[in-house]
Amino acid sequence: MTTQQHSGILTFQTPSGKISAIQENGVIRAKSIRYARSGRYQKPVPVDVGFHKIPEKTPVCPQHISPLLERLIQKTDVEQFEPDESPQFLTVTRPLNPNENDNLPVVVWIHGGSYEIGCGDLPTSDPSVWVKEQRIVIVSVSYRLGLFGFLGGSEERPANLGLFDIMEALRWIRKNIRSFGGNPGNITLFGQSSGGDAIAHLMISEGTDGLFQRAIIHSAPLGFRLKRQKMSLEFFRKTEFLKHEEDPLKMVDEYVNFLPSFRKYGLKTAMPFCTQYGSAPLCTEEESLERWKKNAEKYDVLIGSNQDETAFYVKTAQEGLYTYLHNRILNSIVRKTTESIYEKPADAFAVNYADGGGNVYRFTLRLTLKNHNIGASHCIDLPLIFENGEAWKDSELLKEIPWKYIQENGRKLRTLWAEFAATGKISENQELPEMLELRKI
Repeated sequence: MTTQQHSGILTFQTPSGKISAIQENGVIRAKSIRYARSGRYQKPVPVDVGFHKIPEKTPVCPQHISPLLERLIQKTDVEQFEPDESPQFLTVTRPLNPNENDNLPVVVWIHGGSYEIGCGDLPTSDPSVWVKEQRIVIVSVSYRLGLFGFLGGSEERPANLGLFDIMEALRWIRKNIRSFGGNPGNITLFGQSSGGDAIAHLMISEGTDGLFQRAIIHSAPLGFRLKRQKMSLEFFRKTEFLKHEEDPLKMVDEYVNFLPSFRKYGLKTAMPFCTQYGSAPLCTEEESLERWKKNAEKYDVLIGSNQDETAFYVKTAQEGLYTYLHNRILNSIVRKTTESIYEKPADAFAVNYADGGGNVYRFTLRLTLKNHNIGASHCIDLPLIFENGEAWKDSELLKEIPWKYIQENGRKLRTLWAEFAATGKISENQELPEMLELRKI
C-alpha cells in the first residue's frame, strides 16, 4: 500500500490506478471512484480509473425524490448530487494512519430505497463513527436503480442489471481493497431494505463465488419477492416506449403514471421494482429456497428486522386520527404487515439456511422507550449503525427519541456487527444493546 499526501489530498496507488482521498471526520475517505461504465440497458464494463479525482458533486442514478422518505429520514439537498445514468461509483472509508501491515475487515454497504431511490453516499449513511471505533474498512456502493437497473424482460432490456453492477463493484473491491488496508478475503456485505434483499439474492447468483464471505441483512422485504412475474411483465410492457428517450429524468417522470394501475397486485406494488427470477444471474423462483440451502455453507449470515417495520408509513398517513380505536386498528395493520413482509420471510430464510448447515443469526430491534407511538419502524436501525446527529436531527422517525438513547444502543450494536464482520460469530459474553434481541438459529 503506497500513499502520498499533497495539500490535504492523499493518493493511494492501486492496481486500478491512483486514487485521491481526503481526511475528514477522523477518517480517510476516497469518494466516488468509478468502478464500471454502462450504456443504457447494457451490462457494466469494468474500468481502470487511471488517476481519480474526487468530483464536486455526488453521482446518483436518476430518480424521484420521495416526500415520505424525506420526512422519515432527511430532506435531500439536490445541489449536492449529479444525476448519471451510469452511476457505478463507490466510496472507500478507512481509519487514519494507513500502514503496510493493515489487513482490516471490509464491510460493503448496499443501500436501500425500494430499488428505486438513494445512493451509496448519503449523510445518513456516513460510516465514519463505525470505521473509527472498530478499525474496519467500509465501501459504499452505488448502482443502477428503477427502470435502468431493475426492470427487464428481453435481450434488449435485460433484468437485474443493478445486481450485475454490484457484482462488478465486488470484483473491483477484491482487486483493489488491499491498497486501502482491507483484507480481500474477509468481505461482509451489509444492506438494509432493498439493499438487504439484493444481498440475499447475490448469495444465489451465478458469478459471485469468492466475492464475499458474510452477509448482514437488515429489514429485507423478502415477503415481496414471490409471484411478481405478471406484474413485472405488465410494467415492462407499459414502459417499453421509454427505452429510447434521450432524457433519463423524463423517463423517471413518465413511469410513475403507470403505478396506480398496479394496485390490483396487492401489497407488493409498494415496491414496483425488484430482482427478477429466471433472468441472469438468478435461478427460477421455484429453485431459490433450495439454492439458498445448497449455498448455506458458503456465507455466514446475520438477518433481522425491526419490531414495527411498517409503523411510520401506516401511522403518519393517518396523522390526527389517533383515537383509541384508530390506534388499535393501526397497530393491528402494522403488526400484520410487518409479519408478512419482513418477519415470517426472514424466519423461513433463517431456518432453511440453518437446515442447509449454514451459520445464521436472527435478530429483532425493538424500541424500549415507553409511550412512543411509532416504535421501531423501518430505518430505525440506520442511525444506530451510521451515527451522525447532524444528518438525523430533522428526522420524524426519531422525533421524541433522545439522541443519547440512539448513541448508547448504536455503540453496542456496532461492536457486535463488527465482530460478526471480522469472524462470522458473536461472542456470548458481548453486551447486547437494550434494543436488540439476538439468537443463533
